[in-house]
Amino acid sequence: MLEEINQVKRIKNGDRNAFKELYKNNVSPLFMFMKQFSIDNSKVEDWVQRAFIKAYENINQFDGISLFKTWLFKIAINEMKMDFRKANSIKNISVDEVEIASEMEDSDLQWELVMKDWLMELSEAKRMVFILYEIEVYSHAEISEMLNIKESASRTILTRTKVWLRNKWNESEK
Repeated sequence: MLEEINQVKRIKNGDRNAFKELYKNNVSPLFMFMKQFSIDNSKVEDWVQRAFIKAYENINQFDGISLFKTWLFKIAINEMKMDFRKANSIKNISVDEVEIASEMEDSDLQWELVMKDWLMELSEAKRMVFILYEIEVYSHAEISEMLNIKESASRTILTRTKVWLRNKWNESEK
């Protein structure tokens, strides 16, 4: 964290190499997180790129209270939300992607596809809280900051989402 604070200070003083270091440390985790919301890699790459551009342009607004990664994820989530609002859809799946998925025989991969389908049935808030908490392992405090919700709301949303997923699992077992 101390290294990150120093990098941010260097960036604020105009050191572009410091931003390159932050980029290298955060681009892969951000891409993998955003990949949970779209199977279109070009769309995910666009969100990641725009998030880094906005982070660089607005680095003086970063207060250092949270981790840079938390702040960056929040920016990326907002970029994604803007795209979703523009497209007025949550996910666009091409026919080719469906055919490829249906040809897969690996049961783990099939399970992952089923789980992603279930997650895509959730509201945006439920999906984000679940992924941030269970997959990305953020705390409820960090999630509340990223999504501009109360910490208690994050906990409630997660609990309801787990109940819903458990019910989906039970239905699929019948």
